[in-house]
Amino acid sequence: MAAIDRRIAWLLVGFFALLGLAALRAGQLGVLDASTLRQQAVSEHVVVQPLPALRGSIVSSDGITLAMSEAADDVIADPFLTSGANASTSARELAPLLGMSDSAVLAGLTKPNTGYVVLEREVSTATARAIMALGINGISLNPDVKRVYPLPWTAAQVIGGVNAAGVGDGGLELEYNNVLAGRAGERRIVQDALGQSLSVTDTRAMKQGKSLKLTLNAALQSYVEQVLAGVGAQYRPTSATAVVMNPDTGSILALANWPQVNANQPGLPNEQDWMDQAVGFSYEPGSTFKAITVSGAIQDGLISPSTQIYVPSVLQVYNRQIHDAEWHPGEMMTVAHILKVSSNIGAAKIGMMLGPNRFNYWVRRFGFGAPTGVDLPGEQTGIVPEPSQYSGVSLANLPFGQGESVTPIQMMTAYSAIANGGWLRSPHIVSSIGGKPTPLPPAHRIISAQTAADLRDMLRGVLDDGGTASGAAIPGYDLAGKTGTSNVAINGQYSNTEFVASFIGMVPAAAPKLVVEVMVYEPQGSIYGGQVAAPAFKRIVGWAVPYFGINPNPANVNTNPATASASIPGG
Repeated sequence: MAAIDRRIAWLLVGFFALLGLAALRAGQLGVLDASTLRQQAVSEHVVVQPLPALRGSIVSSDGITLAMSEAADDVIADPFLTSGANASTSARELAPLLGMSDSAVLAGLTKPNTGYVVLEREVSTATARAIMALGINGISLNPDVKRVYPLPWTAAQVIGGVNAAGVGDGGLELEYNNVLAGRAGERRIVQDALGQSLSVTDTRAMKQGKSLKLTLNAALQSYVEQVLAGVGAQYRPTSATAVVMNPDTGSILALANWPQVNANQPGLPNEQDWMDQAVGFSYEPGSTFKAITVSGAIQDGLISPSTQIYVPSVLQVYNRQIHDAEWHPGEMMTVAHILKVSSNIGAAKIGMMLGPNRFNYWVRRFGFGAPTGVDLPGEQTGIVPEPSQYSGVSLANLPFGQGESVTPIQMMTAYSAIANGGWLRSPHIVSSIGGKPTPLPPAHRIISAQTAADLRDMLRGVLDDGGTASGAAIPGYDLAGKTGTSNVAINGQYSNTEFVASFIGMVPAAAPKLVVEVMVYEPQGSIYGGQVAAPAFKRIVGWAVPYFGINPNPANVNTNPATASASIPGG
């Protein structure tokens, strides 16, 4: 009996020892490790998904949607669940919905050593529903957002795009990313052991981004791009750009680049074609710059349109000879005639009359050598030398646009000041954000209304008989403008085979409502601005004037754009 009692006692001791160990383990799990275990349990059965915000849309001034976001889904496979005996059948069912081959889908379903494979990103809601209707165990969806460009060839370099993370990486998508992006939400999903959802709760609502309304007119934009495509086909240039602007408000009505790119195929055919050349490309302006030289000399009281200047056949400046495009004997020319026939020698002599400091003053007064402040990314400033950097021949070539570099948007801004009566204003392309109008950039006077009127009157002659752009004249239209042809600098030397052809003009010249610029880089065959760029200007103006209901030949009136109304086209 005593032996039995001893055995029972030892059993009891062992039992209570085990019970004590269990109690200690329970205490450790329930108290000391409770927080860690709770987190592990949640991570295994609760999934927190971000809800991507819908980006705001981008809409043209005529109500055409140029960029929008759509709800989409990423299709996810868990190979721990999808790689069984039914994997081949599942792949055959999924492949046509995903637009993939059976083998590619099967590889994703059976990928080893992972429980998470993205089969496809940004599938449409309808496709996602069809996929889930198949009832394949281990297939799930992650909410996503797809950026769509309904008119992918229209203003693609201006609109830009977004990267794989949905963040703007070019054009307006980049410049206004913080406005367009909105705020992501959050969703809590409780799953069972097989990964099936038991409950879904949105713990933070998604906030949609604000929309942008542009000054850009989609109909005009489309036509301008057609015109540039024609220039590309005819002259096979490296690139070309065209800008149409309302000079009173600085509103950009069209901004086209060639070659065109497809906004729904980012990065193709190459990154260079995605440059917005109007703001990101610098070139030597050539004779379009003569209007700036003449403006400063008139404003300083050194000349008037009727001032006679002797223009020799050749101008010798130190070791350099300046020639005009066409040989002529030495003759007296008025300032107006110098602009009409685009005399390099005449412009050089006017620049010498200004002298280095005053010439530099007027160049910078018109905004060259500094950003215009346009609301587009990637704006370059060009290169404008300081007087201390001038050589002995600088004032013989800078006044006719050789030796400094500018951007197309800088030239447009300067010519808009001539068009609107002497007011310089930053150009802009966004007219409202989230339905709230954006204020017009401030304007400041740089030349008098009379000087601006004198310039416009002289620039009419460029399109008259004997002018460098007489072929761009339109009967019944009051037009003014200036041609430009410049050599491309390659490795510090001016090329004799590569050129830039440009034209900037306005309509109606008496009180311009549109300024149009066309710049063609390295055209083949014809090289002159009057032959290559001016006809494109003519086509654009001929389409735009009736479209906007502009009287092409009104009575001469003065305007004050410092208080301009935004009701003018594109405002």
